[in-house]
Amino acid sequence: MDSSFLFQIIAYLGSAVIFVPIAKKLGLGSVLGYLIAGVIIGPSVLQWVGSGTQDVMHVAEFGVVMMLFLIGLELDPGTLWKLRGPILGMGGLQVILSALLIATICSLMGFSWKEGLVLGLTLALSSTAIVMQSLGEKGWLDTVAGKSSFAVLLFQDIAVIPILALLPLLADNASAVTTEGDTWLTDISGPAKAVSLLAAVAIVVLIGKYIVGPILRVITRTGMRELFLVGALLLIVLIAFIMQKVGLSPALGAFLAGVVLANSEFKHELESDLEPFKGLLLGVFFIAVGASINIFFVWQEASTISIWVGLFMLVKIIVLYVLAVVFKLKIDQRIILAVSLAQMGEFAFVLFSIIGQLRLLSTDTINIMVAVVAVSMALSPILLLVADKLILPRLNSLANPPESEEKEFDEVNENKKVIIAGFGQVGTIVARFLHLNKVETTILDYNGDRVEMLRKYGFKVYFGDPTRYDLLKSAGASKASIIVSAFDNDEDHMKLVYMVKKHFSHLKIVAIANTRNLAYDLIENDVDRVYRVGTDIALRMGVDVMTELGYRRYTVYRASQKFSKLEEKSLYKLARIRDKGSEYIQMVQETIRELENELLDDMSSDDNSSVKNAWSDSERKKGEDEK
Repeated sequence: MDSSFLFQIIAYLGSAVIFVPIAKKLGLGSVLGYLIAGVIIGPSVLQWVGSGTQDVMHVAEFGVVMMLFLIGLELDPGTLWKLRGPILGMGGLQVILSALLIATICSLMGFSWKEGLVLGLTLALSSTAIVMQSLGEKGWLDTVAGKSSFAVLLFQDIAVIPILALLPLLADNASAVTTEGDTWLTDISGPAKAVSLLAAVAIVVLIGKYIVGPILRVITRTGMRELFLVGALLLIVLIAFIMQKVGLSPALGAFLAGVVLANSEFKHELESDLEPFKGLLLGVFFIAVGASINIFFVWQEASTISIWVGLFMLVKIIVLYVLAVVFKLKIDQRIILAVSLAQMGEFAFVLFSIIGQLRLLSTDTINIMVAVVAVSMALSPILLLVADKLILPRLNSLANPPESEEKEFDEVNENKKVIIAGFGQVGTIVARFLHLNKVETTILDYNGDRVEMLRKYGFKVYFGDPTRYDLLKSAGASKASIIVSAFDNDEDHMKLVYMVKKHFSHLKIVAIANTRNLAYDLIENDVDRVYRVGTDIALRMGVDVMTELGYRRYTVYRASQKFSKLEEKSLYKLARIRDKGSEYIQMVQETIRELENELLDDMSSDDNSSVKNAWSDSERKKGEDEK
């Protein structure tokens, strides 16, 4: 098989292009798609890449390096200090409890206490790459479970420093204390090496704080954006190189560098320039993990590997679930947290390599445990998929925000003419406007925290699920005239429409659509008025831009109103044929031409000088002077 560099690139990119879209289409997520691609092109199947695990993982680790650098950029020291509670509390307890339980199990299975401790510390860590990618795809990063997962992962990443410093101390003799490859600390004894590792971390922090900034400023003055990108990549590679040379994880060094630069003026430019590289390299990392899974070895040792994977993942799930209970997470958030962090992490590959050099574990044990780590990472997206599709829907937790669980809905007994369902940003503005114009409303929202906050500001908001028949009835839906659907997500809009059409058909429904597809769905279900999110503000911006360019404000404002009406008219036309391919495209093109012609005719036919000058800056100033 061709082993050239270009063929390797073709294998990685081609497999990603083929398998990731298939996995996404099947609802499996991109991570599992990358892992499957890696298995297919790896040594176990097609043998296109990687003659061994080490070859593949060395290529892939830089994806994790880039990711942790960007994560560090989001976390300045002040933010880290604010998060110290969940990081030290939940994160610290997770690592300690998981490590102790895994060590205990290993000791009961015949390992020495030292071997058990090494395995416990290594396998207690989870995969930052897989967790962040998977939670991000499912939109769970901003949930309580997502934030808790991030805090735990952050502590784990930081915990790698003392773990790496501890490993040489566990070695039986000084001669065993070596690190992978040609490092600067190869011949240093255990205690001295631990101090040297901590010193290396301090040096990286000082470089990021006092050297990188001035260098990037000099590069910025050249005005060459590509040179800035080169400088940023050089920074990350240099830090990774230093950390590798002292036997530490390059990814950890990149994370520390990111934290140091989080408050610099280059933060946002670094993020925008490096984000595409992160996505590409993470894909390479996931493919490499898949390629590192030796299918034949796993098959031969299937029973042993299955037992270890099951035991270790079960231990971590139990520890995480118990911690979630202690920290008062709701039941759905407990499940998301426990399942998402159940796998072992990418740092295990680095740690096992060093453990092998230190001869803390036998080669056979390390081979088994590397396979255990890889298999657990491959299972992680599947577990999240099972939780998402089978477990969470039964709890009815994703349809209702976790804050509303275990809290009784308010009793409502209102007979207002207008009901507002969902009191987010849009619902709040509508309610305020109506209230100022003496139109009273009944406001319903299922976000408990938001309800409590808004009540403090003087809003009369009822806590409950507006899509439920009993709540709508008690809210006076039988006597109301209009219901405003102002939810933040598409599913609740459609549930409310079905409920109203079935039981309160006399109500006029006014809905805000976050996407064009939702607008089409609402129109198809005969919603009386549908509004697109952002349309009005976009037109206001357009009016201001044209006014600044010298156009008459009145003329531009009138054009924006006509644009709005024509856009709304076309939305209803397109909703009827949105599934008709070429006919839909043709209608879109005709709509664009119609809008252009109507607006051009309107602006060119305006010959009345009094109208032409209406709302112009000069006329307005003249009027103010006359006053």
